[in-house]
Amino acid sequence: MTIATRLIASAAFFAAGVLPASAQDAPASMTISTASPGGVYAVYGEGVAQILSDVVGIPTSTRQTQGPAQNLVLLQAGQTELAMTTSGPAFEAMNGALELAPGQDYDGLRALFAMYPTPFQMIALADSGIDSIDDLADKRVGAGPRAGTGGTYWTRWLDNMDLDVSLQYGGIGDQASQLADGRLDAIVTAGGIPHPALSELENTQDVMIFGMSAATQARLLDENPYAVSFSIPEGTYKTPASDLQTVAMWNFVVADASMSDDIAYQITRAVLENNARMISTHAAAKQTLAENILKNTFIPLHPGAARYYTEIGVEIPDAIAPGAEG
Repeated sequence: MTIATRLIASAAFFAAGVLPASAQDAPASMTISTASPGGVYAVYGEGVAQILSDVVGIPTSTRQTQGPAQNLVLLQAGQTELAMTTSGPAFEAMNGALELAPGQDYDGLRALFAMYPTPFQMIALADSGIDSIDDLADKRVGAGPRAGTGGTYWTRWLDNMDLDVSLQYGGIGDQASQLADGRLDAIVTAGGIPHPALSELENTQDVMIFGMSAATQARLLDENPYAVSFSIPEGTYKTPASDLQTVAMWNFVVADASMSDDIAYQITRAVLENNARMISTHAAAKQTLAENILKNTFIPLHPGAARYYTEIGVEIPDAIAPGAEG
């Protein structure tokens, strides 16, 4: 039986309202930590929360945060049950190198499912003369929330490129307004595509959405082993006349190892078997597919999630199999 066939069979079973095991250890409610308003995380997280509330039957709400790094700190502290993160902050958290929690190895981090890749994106007003990363020198540039993926990595990368940029931090929705009225010269961010804030700017302003040079892309991939090359397809946004080359990090919904196996199983299955509903929330969810858990190369799977993947025929590599952390 193929993975697709098993998914269909499992979905039919789940749609009938039959849960896989006793939920006596189910929490009365759950929270999923997302990011600031105006980005894909906030929208996507609402979709996950609705599915878990409706399908799993555990009332789930979202918590707006500064993004992945803060989400992992909250998860480790037991202040949220689920967290959305990109691969970079997860790698650093597991190795005690997270800026918000230096020296604290997060040994209990467990992956449930892959969300979508987060490409790094750049935008400026069309009349600004900015159409490359080098043009950001001596400019006022918004990078989203300081603890978000964009705020974290653009800060490092621009500094490593010896570009003297006046980086400013805040909600991406607010920064889009600041770009529109001239208080910022450009925005560099990281988010799913199409990014709501960039799409809104396109609808109200003449903008330039640009990519990376081959040299910049190669340098970032060499220096960041958790990043991957990425092409933003022509048509994602209205203004670019061709594909845009950049780098990306994959996103995952993660939980703490203390979550029960049954709950982790139900969460994973509910989201993956309601993909059409997730896509209706945001187009980025087209990548929220069971097989994309293999984009994860280092976060150990929660045993409950691993049980689901095994049932539908996804072969789990040793590097992320439960127990890999040992």
